[in-house]
Parts: sequence; C-alpha cells; structure tokens
Amino acid sequence: MAKQQVKSSGTGSKKKYVYFYGFGRKNTEGDRTMKAIIGGKGANLAEMANAGLPVPPGFSISTEACAYYSKHNAKYPPGMMDQLKAQLKKLESKMGKKLGDPKDPLLVSVRSGAAMSMPGMMDTVLNLGLTDKSVQGFIKQTGNERAGWDCYRRFIDMFGDVVMGPTSGLEHHDFEVELARIKKKYKTAEDTDLTASQLKEVVDAYKKVYQRKVKKPFPQDPMTQLDLSIRAVFGSWDGERAAKYRQINKITGLLGTAVNICTMVFGNMGDDCGTGVAFTRDGATGEDIPMGEYLINAQGEDVVAGIRTPKDLNDMPKEKDPMWKKSHKELCDIMHKLERHYKHPQDVEFTIQQGKLWMLQTRNAKRTGLAGVRWAVEMALGKNLASGKAQDKILTPKEALMNVTGNDLEQLLFPIFDIAAESKAAVLATGLPAGPGAAVGKIVFTADEAEAAVGKNKNEKVILVRHETSPEDVGGMWAAQGILTSTGGMTSHAAVVARGWGKCCICGVSSMDIDYKKRTVTVGKKVLKGGDVISLNGSTGKIYIGEIPTEASPVVSAVVKNSKTAKRHPIYKMYKQISDWSDQYRKINVRTNADTPSDAIAARSFGAEGIGLCRTEHMFFEGDRIWAIREFILADDLKGREKAISKLLPYQRKDFEGIFKAMNGLPVTIRLLDPPLHEFVPHEKKDQAEMAKRLKVSPAKVAARVRQLHEFNPMLGHRGCRLSITYPELCAMQARAIIEAACNVEKKAHISTLPEIMVPLIGTKAELDYLEKIIRRVADEVIAERKSKVKYMVGTMIEIPRAALTADEVAETAEFFSFGTNDLTQMAFGFSRDDIGGFLPEYIDEKILPEDPFQHIDTSGVGQLVEMAVKKGRDTRPGLKCGICGEHGGDPASVKFCCKVGLNYVSCSPYRVPIARLAAAQAAIKG
Repeated sequence: MAKQQVKSSGTGSKKKYVYFYGFGRKNTEGDRTMKAIIGGKGANLAEMANAGLPVPPGFSISTEACAYYSKHNAKYPPGMMDQLKAQLKKLESKMGKKLGDPKDPLLVSVRSGAAMSMPGMMDTVLNLGLTDKSVQGFIKQTGNERAGWDCYRRFIDMFGDVVMGPTSGLEHHDFEVELARIKKKYKTAEDTDLTASQLKEVVDAYKKVYQRKVKKPFPQDPMTQLDLSIRAVFGSWDGERAAKYRQINKITGLLGTAVNICTMVFGNMGDDCGTGVAFTRDGATGEDIPMGEYLINAQGEDVVAGIRTPKDLNDMPKEKDPMWKKSHKELCDIMHKLERHYKHPQDVEFTIQQGKLWMLQTRNAKRTGLAGVRWAVEMALGKNLASGKAQDKILTPKEALMNVTGNDLEQLLFPIFDIAAESKAAVLATGLPAGPGAAVGKIVFTADEAEAAVGKNKNEKVILVRHETSPEDVGGMWAAQGILTSTGGMTSHAAVVARGWGKCCICGVSSMDIDYKKRTVTVGKKVLKGGDVISLNGSTGKIYIGEIPTEASPVVSAVVKNSKTAKRHPIYKMYKQISDWSDQYRKINVRTNADTPSDAIAARSFGAEGIGLCRTEHMFFEGDRIWAIREFILADDLKGREKAISKLLPYQRKDFEGIFKAMNGLPVTIRLLDPPLHEFVPHEKKDQAEMAKRLKVSPAKVAARVRQLHEFNPMLGHRGCRLSITYPELCAMQARAIIEAACNVEKKAHISTLPEIMVPLIGTKAELDYLEKIIRRVADEVIAERKSKVKYMVGTMIEIPRAALTADEVAETAEFFSFGTNDLTQMAFGFSRDDIGGFLPEYIDEKILPEDPFQHIDTSGVGQLVEMAVKKGRDTRPGLKCGICGEHGGDPASVKFCCKVGLNYVSCSPYRVPIARLAAAQAAIKG
C-alpha cells in the first residue's frame, strides 16, 4: 500500500486541523504514519483509501484540535470550523449529496479515534443528518421506508444518549423502555421484526423522550447536530471511562482524540445488508484462522455492544443469498492483504450494503498474551506450532520480538486448572471462549460492586457477571478475575477489552438467566446467588460451580519441573523460541534476586545468568537461627555478641554453599545484613515472654531492649552499613561465611565461584572504606588458611542519593555498583514506599505523577541519579560493573532504560527473568 506523508503545519488559523480521505490516493490527505495527528482510525482509513480499498469517504479532525478544545474551555481552535465546512463541501460535491438535504441527504457517522486504540471508551454517533424532512428524502432515494425510520430511531437514541446525556441525564435505557413497550404492543421478539410504520411510531416515542429529558425538541438543523456531536466526542476524551482506561493501560502522552466524520453506509436496509467485526487471526488462541461475527440487517453498534448475539463469520458463505459468499471471499482477501501490510494481525469493522462490501476500520488487533506470542512466533517461523503446517512468513525474528510485550510473556506463566479436578467439576453452562486462562471468584453483578470488593481487600477474587458489558464497566472489569456475559460474541465489548488485558472472559452464555434485582444466575434448575463461587475456563468456555484448584502452566512445568510432556506443548515451544531470540539479540545480562538454592535453581532454569541480590537477612528467620540473632541483640558486650553470632556462622555458610552450587560458576552478589534490628524481635508481650524464657533473661530486659530499638523512621535509621559499623563482628561473620562457603564449594564440589560482597546503604566513601577493610581482612585470612584461589569482589549498593552524587569517590573503593532503586526512589522523592498508597491515586488522577515510581523507574529524576553515578563511577574505575537489583529490574520499561544508560545487568525475581530478557532484546533491537 502506498504511503503519502502529510505533516501538520503552521500555527493559529493557518494550522491544518481537518484532513480528507477517500476516492483514492489523489484525494486522500494522510496515511498510517499520522496516528498521532489524525488518530489510529483516521490514519488507517486514509491508508486503506490510498490503497484503493472500499472505504466510505470522509475527513478527520485532528487530535491537536481536541487538545486545544480541552485547554481552552471547550472552544474550537481558530480556523477549524472553516476547514471543516470546506472539507464537508468537498465531500458533498464528491458524493453528489448534501448533509441533511430534504431530497437526497448525505448522512455521516461521527466517531472518535485516538492514536492508541481504546475500544468503546469514547463516543460514536451514527446516521447524523437525519431530520423529519431528510428522512423522507432518504426513503425516496433508497426506496426503503423501513430502513429510513430504523436509521432515524437509532440516530435519536445515540444522539440523545451520547451527545445530550451528560448534561440532561438522558440515557440509552430511556429509549429502550419505549422500544420494549412498542415491541410488546406488536408482539415482536426482535427489532428486525418491526415494520416501517411501527418504527415510525418508535421515532415519535423517542422524540417525546428526548423533549421530556432535554427540555428541547430534537434538533432539525444538521450543522447543529454535527457541532454538538463533535463537541461530545472531544469531551469524551476527558470522560471518566476513557480516563480510567488510559490509567489502567498506562496510556500517556497523547494529545487527545481525533473526530472521524465518515459517509454512512447501511447494513440495515434488508437481508442483503449486514455489518460485522473480524480478526485476521484468532484473538484468543492465536491460531492462523480468521475469526469474526456479523449480523444481517443491522448496524455496527449492534455487534460490538453485545446486545444481540451475532453469527459466526464462518457461517457467512452458507447464507441462502450467494452475494454473502462473494462478500465473505472479498473480506478474507482484504484481511489477508491488511495483515501482510501492517505486519500485525488486524481487527476490522465492515458493512455490506446491498451486496457491496465497505471497510469501516482496521487496527492492530487486541489479543491475549498467548495469542500475541503465538502470532509473533508463527509469523516469523512461517509454520503452525501445533500442527507444523506451513504458513506465510511475514515477520523477521527481530520484528517478532518487537510485537511481544512483557505482559504477553508473563501470561504464559499463569496457572491453569488442574486437569483431574476440572474433569470432576460440575459444569454450570458453556459459552464462547473469549479470553483464555483460569479464573475463580465470587459472583458480583455490577462494576461498582467489583471495584468496591477488591478495594476493600486486594486478595478478594470476584467474577463480574453481566447481560453485556459497556464502556462504563471498565473499572469493574479490570478489578475482576474474570468476566461472564449472557449475550454478545467473540467481538463484543467484553471480549475485546478482556483479551487486551489477558483477562479470562466467557461471552454469549444464552442458557444463563441473570436477574439483577434478585441477584441470581439461573441455568435450568440451578440457581446461584451473588457471592457464590464459580470457576471460568476461558479456553473452553466452560463455567463451573465452585472453586477448581489450579496447576502450573506448561512453561513452568517444562522449565522448573523439567517435564518432558510439557516440553512438547505448543505454549512451551513458543516461550522457548521467544527466549532464544531474546538471548540472540540482547546486550545486557539478566540476573535474579534469590535467597535460597531452590529460588536460584528456578531462576537459572528461566535463563538467569547469576544472582544480582541475595538478601542475607531472609536466612536469619529460618528455624532456630532466629534465636541466635536475638541472642546477639540482647548481648551486653562484644564477647556475648561474638558468642551469639558464631552460632549463625555455620547456618550462613551452609546457605551460601547451596546457592553457589545452584549457580554453578555464575556470579552471586550477596548483600550484607540490611534491615534494622527491631525487625528480628517480638513486639507482643506474650512473644517477648517466650523470648525471655528461651534466652534465660528477664522479660523486663527483653522489653527494655525492644523499646531501645524503636525508631521514629526506621528506614532512615540504624540499618544497612550502619549496623555493621556499630557491630563490626556482624560484618566479619558474614564475610567469613561467604568466603568459607566459596572455598568449600570449589574444593569439594569442584565448582568455581564468583562471590560479590555488597555493602548496603552507604552515603559516604568512608563508610564503605571502613567495612571494606574488615571484609578483605577476613576474606584474605580465610583464603590464605584454606590455600584457596577463590576470587571475590567488594562493592556497594547505590541507594542513597548522596552515594550517587559522589560515585566517583565511592568507585575508588567499590569494584561494582548495584542500584537499589526501591530505596533510591524512596529517598529521591521523599516518599515512603509503604505509605504511598494513601495519596498515589490522587497524584495519578491529577497527573502530578504519570505512574507509580516504585513500579516504573522515574527516568528524569531517579534515572538521572543512576546515569550520573554510572558515568562518575566509570570515570574513576573504567569497566566498573554496574547493575540494578530493585523491583524495577523486572519492569520492561525500566529494563530498557537500564540498557540505555549502560548497565551491565538487571536483576529481578525468578519468574520475571524471561520478561527482562525480552525487554533487554527489544532495547538492543531498537538501539
């Protein structure tokens, strides 16, 4: 497909805000490169028009106009309306029709379209231009009275709900009440059963509803309709549901939404008309088979709203009229071209009007993580992973990696239902498998209920059960473990949004009767109530009564448990291929945070190349060793402390031996004791009494010591290197345990070791110097005594801003830096990471912060400290090894930043290692 680069230019009234598309490349302004300016929908419509595909012509108002509108108290930018009128005149001339003309009216749709797809989150109005007079012209020109009144009643409904609803309280439900009344009056089951005269009666009823709620008659001036609709779409950008969707999906930095004004084509003019949504590949499983749904004699909103359960796309060629078979082939041919052009599976909307196919939209398809990984791998390998059947090779391995996200890969690690338990579970019903995975939770019936339940208790698991979902439900859908609807299909709102999040979803369970008032779900004779537990298998569409236990995913079974059966599973094959490609292209190492041999083994199986953080304090809590550290805390003098600490030495040595063996020659960074001592003593009287009895001291002594250890701000208190400076014997014991363990493993197991001893929480070079001397004295003594050749390094954790600022001095002593970005973020912002939840939501809502800085590294502030410390450190010590070991080490965006600033490695939890490997490869590919 051809590309035509058109850039926004100029300022003020000369700035271009409105772009035309349609009637081929000569008349089209824009292409797919202009998503930031004319939105994804407008850019892709222009792209298809450039290629000569059947696209209804129209024009797009830019996202820059929306940004101006938002910032200037709902005023259009200078010159926008003049440009709009000029483009409308061009459209009218090309079509030979005039907007709202009584004799031969041009009708248009008004649709939103941001640079990034936000399905259903902003507003759409169809059939704009219909009035009491123009509807007669439409009927005369089309010869279809029923379609005329059907379009008019739909327009009044959408305009009233979308455009006037926010200020008047008018809702879609208000119109539905009247529609239901008239259908009951004439004993019709479906909207399509209503005759032309009956639909005219519906229009009259709708206009009365509009007058009653809005306090004005329905507008009869098409330009007034258009103006108000544009304002509604612009306004929806800042609406609650769109803002919440952007927050959930971490969408930031966009100007606003474009407005796409498109010539209407009609799928509701009879049995040779229809509308639908299709995907070039299965959005749930990733299989290379087009999937989709359509409705005959309907308009687009009927399909995506989930109000009517549509037909499967595969049924289209089987319709009686042969034009459907022809349209199906044409649609599949176009989808085939689109997927190869965009190099990504596409989600298309289409309408068939009297046998002619029209493409209304194409966009990169939302999908589950499983589907996303499978798409990428199969499109690059050119074969079906399950069957081995050949298919087109569309992507290179690099392109495949860039199409997969960390969340996609993570979803492959999610648990699935225990097969044996599922086979014995009671099946309630079966629906359409819209979003795979396993979900278990209590039934709730509203989005607010779901949000409230999870808001009270983060561990609460709920299943949102609805007739159908709407964009207003997005918050509850996000909070729920899974989504279950009685209507709608694989392309309904619930299905599309759930797939985009990798959330379990089952739609179209027609056998399920949901009673919101009674708060019950009935299937046959079985009745469930709100609060009852159900289990959803989103891969099969089955709903079970009660809770089904889960088991490890095929990837975890293959990698951690070394299951030969799991290694033959297609899911494991796609995981391994992505991981192999990641290792081929990444330039940074990935280590793990592990404190036990079992964690270390799991991490190695996921591809970890060492341990970036071994927290020694976690070892102190196991078994009887907690009593040794408590004895140390209570000791009155050095002799007593040394006696107590000597009891810990064999434990620590054994722990380190296990970890060195598990890592089998890979580097292991061991952090000396970090937390304050109060974390090791009991604070309840009963527990203090037990401690006193066990250590043969008085309860009063224990209580006094606990009070003495109390600090007003322990995270900035007596912890980290400060503990070892106060109690150097603690540092000496840990250094001895580490080096003795390394010597033992090298001698007995013949495994080389690479211990890296890390001093935490230094703020000055002098602190590091003090402890480095102790570490080297002890380490060198042990090595000499054992006549060993063990090599070790001494470095520090950069987690205090002052250490970053003086990194050039610190590097005179430190042989490596490891950035503890949890504490570095805490101290740079002055936020307590344990208490930030009390105000973070308001900070994000008010755009004071774009996101949680403890989840994604603050590149401009904390990141600047990291980058500066790396440069300063390497100015002093060229080749200084630098890594990161905070929670950011497993966050894809943070990993990419670490690559950019030249770190040697990132370190993360074992199950985040594959995600970090992928992110590192993507950073290297992007360059």
